[in-house]
Amino acid sequence: MEQSAWEIFLNAAFVNNFVLSLFLGICPFLGVSGKIDTGIRMGGAVIFVMLVSSMCAYGINLLLLHFNAEYLRLICYIAVIASAVQLVEMFIKKFSPALFRALGIFLPLITTNCAILGVALFQTMREYSFVQSVAFSLGAGAGFTLALTIMAGLREQLNLADVPSVVKGAALTLMLAGILSLAFMGFAGIGG
Repeated sequence: MEQSAWEIFLNAAFVNNFVLSLFLGICPFLGVSGKIDTGIRMGGAVIFVMLVSSMCAYGINLLLLHFNAEYLRLICYIAVIASAVQLVEMFIKKFSPALFRALGIFLPLITTNCAILGVALFQTMREYSFVQSVAFSLGAGAGFTLALTIMAGLREQLNLADVPSVVKGAALTLMLAGILSLAFMGFAGIGG
């Protein structure tokens, strides 16, 4: 039975959340989740790059299948992702220099974000149609943004709390990520 675009979207956003269920894209998740505003903007950049790379990956896959050159998928996908990230980086640098400085090294690291490459590879492996691929990339991006925003909100609240020094910093952040992951595992029964 073929899944509808809506089912694919919800599955990618909640049930198989790339960060909290599949553990892809952890670097920007932990690095940029200090402030909600920065997290939302980074999520927007990731959604855009996922969408562009997903649509391009769909076309590239058809072209490579036509020429019997499937072995070039990975290098082609990486080139498309790097190009899309450069586009986003130039746009943000031009129109929001403050955000460009806030994102710092994590903006160019979108290129190496395994969640973005994972979207392209998973959609190819699952043989999604174009509409399904778009729904999958938007769902994965929305799930990434949701996880980033929730984590940022929790971290902002914890900055105001009296936390024992034993768990401050990275230890607390990793514990929060684990608890969020467990919470998202509650969606696992929904996917069927």
